[in-house]
This record gives sequence, structure tokens and C-alpha cells, in this order.
Amino acid sequence: MYHAYILRSLKTGRLYKGSCEDLNRRVAKHNAGHVRSTKPYRPWSLVHHEEFATRSQAFRREQYWKTAKGARELQSILNQ
Repeated sequence: MYHAYILRSLKTGRLYKGSCEDLNRRVAKHNAGHVRSTKPYRPWSLVHHEEFATRSQAFRREQYWKTAKGARELQSILNQ
């Protein structure tokens, strides 16, 4: 299984969108400071994730969330 996920910085409230195969390991790497783009905003909390059968499907969902339309949809999901 592959995952598209959203993290929220507990420090700043910033959202991070990503995709991976092992979700628990990836979130741990973000919180340990092993990811350059997220290191300054630690700690992170997993706020949403979706499962996919293939890596390309998960990546496409991640890329969609980074568009204006996808960001609006994601915001409505997170507000529920």
C-alpha cells in the first residue's frame, strides 16, 4: 500500500503534503529532522492520509493537493 498524507506543524500550523510507502516510518523521519524541507517546522502531526494501490496514484493525489482546486478540497476535508 502507498499513502498520500498531510502533516500539520504543531509549531507554525503549516501543512506539508507528501506520499510514501511506509507511512509510520516517513512521519517519524519528518519528526526526527531527517527531511530538510520540514526540519525547521517540527514537530509534525498526521492530520489526513489516503491509501492507494500504486505509487503513481499516491503521487498524483499529492500533486493534486498542491493545486489551487486540490488545496480548497483539502481545506474542506480538514475543516470537517
